[in-house]
Amino acid sequence: MSPEILILLMFVTLMIGIFAGGHLAFVLGGIAVIFGYFGWGPQAFPLFVQRMHTVTLNYVLCAVPLFVFMGFVLEKARIAEDIFEALSLYFRRVRGGLAIATTGVCAILGMCTGVVAASIIAAGVIALPPMLKRGYDKKLVLGTVAAGGTLGILIPPSIMLIFYAAESGISAGKLFAAAFTPGLLLATLYALYIYAVAVMSPHKMPAPENIDEKIPFKTYLASLKGILPVGTLILAVLGAILFGVATPTEAAGTGAFASLLIAAFYRRLTWKMVWECSIKSVETIGMLGFILITANCFSTVFLGMGGQEIVTDLLIGSGMPGPVILLIMLSVIFVLGMFIDWIGILYICLPTFIAVGHLMGWDQLWMALIVCICLQTAWLTPPFGYALFFLRGIAPEDITFSDIIQGCLPFIVLQLIGVGLCILFPQIITWLPNLIYG
Repeated sequence: MSPEILILLMFVTLMIGIFAGGHLAFVLGGIAVIFGYFGWGPQAFPLFVQRMHTVTLNYVLCAVPLFVFMGFVLEKARIAEDIFEALSLYFRRVRGGLAIATTGVCAILGMCTGVVAASIIAAGVIALPPMLKRGYDKKLVLGTVAAGGTLGILIPPSIMLIFYAAESGISAGKLFAAAFTPGLLLATLYALYIYAVAVMSPHKMPAPENIDEKIPFKTYLASLKGILPVGTLILAVLGAILFGVATPTEAAGTGAFASLLIAAFYRRLTWKMVWECSIKSVETIGMLGFILITANCFSTVFLGMGGQEIVTDLLIGSGMPGPVILLIMLSVIFVLGMFIDWIGILYICLPTFIAVGHLMGWDQLWMALIVCICLQTAWLTPPFGYALFFLRGIAPEDITFSDIIQGCLPFIVLQLIGVGLCILFPQIITWLPNLIYG
């Protein structure tokens, strides 16, 4: 059987497995074993073992469990509550201020952890009840929490960027620097959209209460207690990575230890909390690692059968202009994001996309962030957007899954607008890495 037919069958089988409700890791691993055997015979199995060994020995990936642990510690220490109270105070005179404050909380949480589930659950538990109680439009509230929570997968220290660095060979520090501005751009777009809705459809958000009430200066000063420790942690961890003082793994270890100190500072550190955070981190990394290994095996078979050359020749040999090729690549990511976890998409598409990018002469850092920003939509796009299910788990019983999807649709559009802006203005991505690394 020709390689072209085998590769086509691989992707057809992948789609069938996913639509049948199979777990992504088992589907990817099963397809890799079956097609690896038909393509290469029994010698494919030692190759899979070698790939597993390579993944487990990747030093860069050691940062992932440490950042995950750091995020869970900060979540359990109820840091989000203090940040939300502080930002709500600052935006109390603005119509829609609570929703804007929620976006700010999510952005700050994103800088503390790359775990989307932790960000959505923390922001949802804290922000949903007061906004719904005040009469905010429920769909807007749900979209704000879900989209804001996904910022953690893009804003450094993002575990997605660490996976990308491990696979592509690009410096994690440069990826972090490049992702910082696009992440803040998306958060700004969310906040501007919320404010625009508040102005154009005031019935969806209540007017601010007690805006004439004078707040003592010491109250504002006290609110900094909820922001300064976390801000210091973020600056220390990201600064160490961006300026080359420490590797991502070393900075992650420092951040994990510092998160325990912050929890102790707030007098919320207990052995039970440390144990729960450790167990949650192991569960999360176990899930990610399982998908990572099977996705690597899948991509090994795909590349070994010449899939990269076939797809590359198809795109480049078509004679289509660069923007059209980029649009096709991003469309593939967007559509796959409706059905597959971002790790699977990354390891299925990345080897081929990197090869196409090299042949087209694109800046690899710029292309990396375009891909990652587009990958963020995978968390919100139905029917299998993980953020939708996380939010459904904490939303009130009268909230339907349809409400959540409708609330997220405008924010998916905003994410695509963010992708478009970064394509049209590459400096959004490249200026900070150029500033730091020259």
